Amino acid sequence: MKTLIVYAHPEPKSLNSSLKDLAVSTLRTAGHEVRVSDLYAMNWKAVVDAADYGPHASSPLKVALDSGRAFDAGTLTPDVLAEQEKLLWADTIIFQFPLWWYTMPAILKGWVDRVFTYRFAYGVGEHDDVKYGERFGEGTLAGRKALLSVTVGGPRSHYAARGINGPIEDLLFPIQHGILYYPGIEVLPPFVLYGTDRMTDEDYRDVAEAWEQRLLTLDSTEPIAFRRQNFGDYEIPSLHLKEGLEPAGRTSFGLHVRG
Repeated sequence: MKTLIVYAHPEPKSLNSSLKDLAVSTLRTAGHEVRVSDLYAMNWKAVVDAADYGPHASSPLKVALDSGRAFDAGTLTPDVLAEQEKLLWADTIIFQFPLWWYTMPAILKGWVDRVFTYRFAYGVGEHDDVKYGERFGEGTLAGRKALLSVTVGGPRSHYAARGINGPIEDLLFPIQHGILYYPGIEVLPPFVLYGTDRMTDEDYRDVAEAWEQRLLTLDSTEPIAFRRQNFGDYEIPSLHLKEGLEPAGRTSFGLHVRG
């Protein structure tokens, strides 16, 4: 298995760094190939601008179309091209980050904004009466798996169904469904650690054991059963879920998960 770890935390002595290092050592010991994109160490440029697209940048800038033209011409900046190559190389992508203000750190979102260009991660496939492009279960990155490894400062109860912060599944849905599943990546259930601001060394021993177990069972873990867009569950072109497919009482993001 070839694994890309996209890591986003500014402190080399952080819990997130320890989890990243443990993932590297565990997977390599098990015989897997591992590459790491350490975004802070790379001084990753987080903002999209005309410089990303060189001669294919229009005025006014049209991010989607310009990024697609630059992708097709092979003239995206070297840092973006390198990350796209890593994604195509990988069988599995692990995203290691802290939950900040209910989402990923800005540097990681900037990685997505710049690397998931038009014609690479979206805007692929034909649109007709039975198909609305290759996305949500199809696409450039189909055949790969992804796992979010997320540290959360607050306790688990704050992120439960009735918790004040909302269910963790809802908070991660835009990342897991909207960013990863969109270009075809199968998404494994996340590895979430709660109460990390108060974690002790003794706690970490248990965490490390659990993390190693998750890493060694990546191949056998069933992905989240997100509905595929073009395989009969949705009306096209409205992309509304067909009536009667949802389990009784299920609403909101849960509508888009089978079973």
